Formats: sequence, structure tokens, C-alpha cells
Amino acid sequence: MVFPESKMPGVCWVFLLLLLFAHICDGFYLPGSYMHTYSTEDTIFAKVNSLTSIETELPFSYYSLPYCKPLGGVKKSAENLGELLMGDQIDNSPYRFRMNVNESLYLCTTSLLNEHEVKLLKQRTRDLYQVNMILDNLPVMRIAKQNGVNIQWTGFPVGYSPPNSNDDYIINHLKFKVLVHEYEGSGVEIIGTGEDGMAVFPKADKKKASGFEIVGFEVVPCSIKYDPEAMTKLHMYDKVSSVNCPLGLDKSQIIRERERISFTYEVEFVKSDIRWPSRWDAYLKMEGARVHWFSILNSLMVITFLAGIVFVIFLRTVRRDLTRYEELDKEAQAQMNEELSGWKLVVGDVFREPDCPKLLCVMIGDGVQIMGMAAVTIVFAAFGFMSPASRGMLLTGMIILYLFLGIVAGYVAVRLWRTLKGTSEGWRSVSWSVACFFPGIVFVILTVLNFILWGSKSTGAIPISLYFVLLSLWFCISVPLTLIGGFIGTRAEAIQYPVRTNQIPREIPARKYPSWLLVLGAGTLPFGTLFIELFFILSSIWLGRFYYVFGFLLIVLLLLIIVCAEVSVVLTYMHLCVEDWRWWWKAFFASGSVSLYVFLYSINYLVFDLQSLSGPVSAILYLGYSMIMAIAIMLSTGTIGFITSFYFVHYLFSSIKID
Repeated sequence: MVFPESKMPGVCWVFLLLLLFAHICDGFYLPGSYMHTYSTEDTIFAKVNSLTSIETELPFSYYSLPYCKPLGGVKKSAENLGELLMGDQIDNSPYRFRMNVNESLYLCTTSLLNEHEVKLLKQRTRDLYQVNMILDNLPVMRIAKQNGVNIQWTGFPVGYSPPNSNDDYIINHLKFKVLVHEYEGSGVEIIGTGEDGMAVFPKADKKKASGFEIVGFEVVPCSIKYDPEAMTKLHMYDKVSSVNCPLGLDKSQIIRERERISFTYEVEFVKSDIRWPSRWDAYLKMEGARVHWFSILNSLMVITFLAGIVFVIFLRTVRRDLTRYEELDKEAQAQMNEELSGWKLVVGDVFREPDCPKLLCVMIGDGVQIMGMAAVTIVFAAFGFMSPASRGMLLTGMIILYLFLGIVAGYVAVRLWRTLKGTSEGWRSVSWSVACFFPGIVFVILTVLNFILWGSKSTGAIPISLYFVLLSLWFCISVPLTLIGGFIGTRAEAIQYPVRTNQIPREIPARKYPSWLLVLGAGTLPFGTLFIELFFILSSIWLGRFYYVFGFLLIVLLLLIIVCAEVSVVLTYMHLCVEDWRWWWKAFFASGSVSLYVFLYSINYLVFDLQSLSGPVSAILYLGYSMIMAIAIMLSTGTIGFITSFYFVHYLFSSIKID
């Protein structure tokens, strides 16, 4: 039985765990898609995804160019929520493969190219657009040599422009190499997750599972000028002679008006020792792996060492202060209060209500929701549940987690509101604000970007129907759950302050430098834990590389949480020591200010690492998505710092003697 994964990811994961612990099967494979086995001469059709470019970041439909269409017409494949949001548009294609049959075939010849088609082909060629083809859920790979080094790319170019020439040439002949592994049923049951859902081969069906598995899909693209008169006499899938690549420009197919382009392809099946569970290894090999590992290890060690020293010194200082203060009698304490300044003097003001308390509660609630979503997603990905074979599953899983974590966000925000106000009055307004604050910001930014994408006729634009789906999920799942969480928060006991707040606020001494300067500077330490990983994540998003070192990302996340907590506590203590009792927002932004450096780093990455990115539209898209990422990081890291500081201040002032 196969469950549609995009609709029931939770059911699939629970069922997988039940299978594991019940020992129903002898072995399992995770991650990956459901393994297909083929017999000799079985027919397999490749699929095509959107055309993509690292120069524009605007995806376009494959059939927006004059390519050959399937005999039965173009049909869209079922896509999950994540694929739609990422701009994927997967269609069927006329490229037919027959297992273990090597052949060279004709597809079609276009009609005479008109001015619009020529302009479009030239533009896509010069913008370095890539054709993304998929066979058995495996992206096509092209291996190119640069300076004697083999570089792997997914996809192949629409065409190419020779240096010092105004002419452009189209890729119209493809030499495919399909790597296959013979599978004979090894007595191991196969469990897979992927775009085809989840499936189990029972022991009785092992013989049926025998056959050939596709474990590699490579292409060599060519441009060949055919005689259009001779080619138009052929029919689709008629055999043609094989050709050798590359060829000279005089024998290549130029892009110009009144030309007719013929498309052909060759298929070669090669037996391979690569087993099906390892077929994604070639795609997941990241360039500069040594730099990646050692840079992250170095960052982890340095940040852990520095944060550890600061935290140890800080703990010793606080403990010494508390010990000295508690050993004195009341008269000595009064004398000490008159002679010394410090955090002990703000005992009557430290829990005074902060400015904009509702906004603080809303941002803390949203921060808990975002951090919970990120943590659970990365944990599942680190354990292999987010397979790269399952396009869009990562984004779909994050959206579903965010929706259902609304109940936690509502609870935390309303309970904090009760603690600050001492009453539950206004909790509905707080809950509604939590449900609408961050999603509302994202919705506004995405709507602006979507109008830009619609104007460019890109497949990256969110369809109107998907807008209604997202709004339905927002108001039918997230909002009600947030209100339920808020209601539960009204029933929870408010956190009691250990000291009373004075009626008249204490005057804060003047300082030589603004305290916000220190708060903004504090963000550099958390930023140091993630900037290396941030580079690889940005590269995977904008340069089309696969990112699959989620184990390291999990370590970085844990370290980031620790450093954010430490930095915020240290900054809070420093402000209390100079009799500044307005610590609430400063505790939030001490760790939340890392988002400022993340956004500045994103701009740096745009200027120095995405130099090929062309046009204001691409830059606006990049900055819009970077802004969403920075806001999410600010809310989540700020929440970590605030909650840690709150409990630290609560513990600190509950430990001193109050007359």
C-alpha cells in the first residue's frame, strides 16, 4: 500500500517508527524514494523540471521554449506544497528510455523559428539557463572539465555562446548514459520515502522486486546542424545514426530566424557496482569538503572556548556577590547598599513592566514557534527523514510543523502576558497578534515578490489557487491552534516575581556610551557560530547545490542556542550592574542582533559571491528572501536570549535576602 507522502508526512513517519521497533522487517533503507526495479526493455519516460539560472534566479517552464512535446500532450506531475513554493514545475517529456536498450533516436523538428522564439532562446542561452531533467527521481548530471578538474553539475545548458562571437548555438542532441545495477532480491525488505510515498516489499514479493535499478543518470550535451528536409521525413522515435561530441561551430545548430531545429538523443545503459541506497552520493559530494569540515570544527571549538570562559567567570562573579551579600547582617547590608552600586540596587525595579509589553509577548511567541519548527526539522533531516530525493519535502515539513506549533506559541505568549500584567484580560488580542505577526510579514513580502515574478512570467510565481490554500492553512489551522494555546495559557499559573516592584521608578545613571551599542555588538558572537554554515546554505539555495550535512547543522544549532543564551545573560547582568533595570528588550536583542549580521552577510554574499546575478529583479528577489530569513532568525534567537535572561534574573533576585 502506498500513502501519498505530501499529504500525510506525519503518518508516514509514525508508521516507519512502528515498523522499526516492531522488528517487522529484516532491514530497512532510509532515506530515498521507493525503489523501482525494471526488466529488460521496460519503458521509462524522463520528466523535465523548470529551467533555472544562477544569473537571474527566475525559473521558467521547460515548454516556454520551442522544445519537442510528448505525443499525448504535456501533463503536469503531482507536486507537493514545497515544490510549488520553490517554483518547481515538473512535466512529462518525450524522452523515452528502454531498459538495457542502447539506441539513438529522433524526436522532432520545429517549425521555422520566428523573431519571438529566437529572442527567447538567445536570452535564455546568455542568461545561462539550465535544463533540469529527471529519470527515476534522479536529476541528470553533467560532468565538465575546468583546468583539468572534473566538476559535476545538475542539468545541462539551453545553449552556448562562443567567446568573441555574437552568435548563439542551441543544444539539440543529448548523449545519455544510464547507470544500472542488477538487483536480485537479497532477503532484505525495502522501506523507502520519496515522491512516490512509502512502500514495503513483503518477503513474498522478493522475486517480483528482482530486476535492474537506475543508479546514475548522466548527459553529454551537443549542438548538431541537421538537414531539416531529411529530418522532417522521420517520425518520433525513428532511429538515427550516432554522433561524436563535440563538433566544430560550422557543424553546430545556430539560433536565428527562419531556422528549423531538429532534436535527437542517444541512450547508453552501463552496468554499475553502485547500489541503489548509494546512488545519491555523487550528488551530495560538496566541493571544498575539507574547508567545510575544518572551518566548522574550528568555529565550534573557538566559540565554545570563548563562551565557556565568559560563562565560568560570570558564574564565579555572581556567586561571590551573592555569598558576600548574604553573609552580612541587615545593618551591614544597608551600609553596603549606600556605599556600593550594582544589580542589588535595582531590586525594586527589575521586574517593572517593559515598554510595549504586548509586542514583546507576540515576538516571544512567534520566536518559540520558529525555533521549534527549525529544531524539529533539522533533527528529522539529520536522521535521514528529509531525503533529497523528495523534492519539496523539507519545505512542506517546515510549514506543517509551523502550523501545529501555533498552540505552543499561543501558550507561551499569553502566559508571559499574564506574568507581565497580572491578569488574563486581553489574551485574545495577544493570541491573534501571535498568529498574524510573523506570517503577516512573510505574506506581505511574498506578495510583493510574487507580483514581480508574475510580471516576469516565471514559474516561481505562486499561483492564485496556492494563495488560497496557504490562507486556508493559516486561518483554519494556525490561528485556531494559537487561540487554543492562548486559552490554555490563561489557565496556567502566572510566574510569580520573587520581589515587589516600587511605585516610583529608580533613576538610571547616565552612561558614557549608549547601551544599545553593546547590545548590537553582542550579536557578533552568535554570528561566529553560524557564518560558515550560512555560506553553504546560501550556496545551496542560490547556486543550485545540494545541502545534506544536516548532522553538522544540528551541532551548529545546538551551539547557537547555547551561545545566544550565554551572551544574553552576560549582557543582562552587565546592565543590571550599572543600575539599568530596563533589561527586557535588551535581553531580546542581545542575541537577536545576530540577524543584523546575517542580513549584512547576505548582502556581502550577493556582491562578492553572486557576481553573476544580473538585473534588479533578481537582486530584489534575493534581498526579499534574505529579509524573511533575517526576521525569522531575529525572533528565534531573541526568544532564546530573553527566556534565558528572564529565568536568570528570576533566580538571581530570589536568592538574595529582602527585608
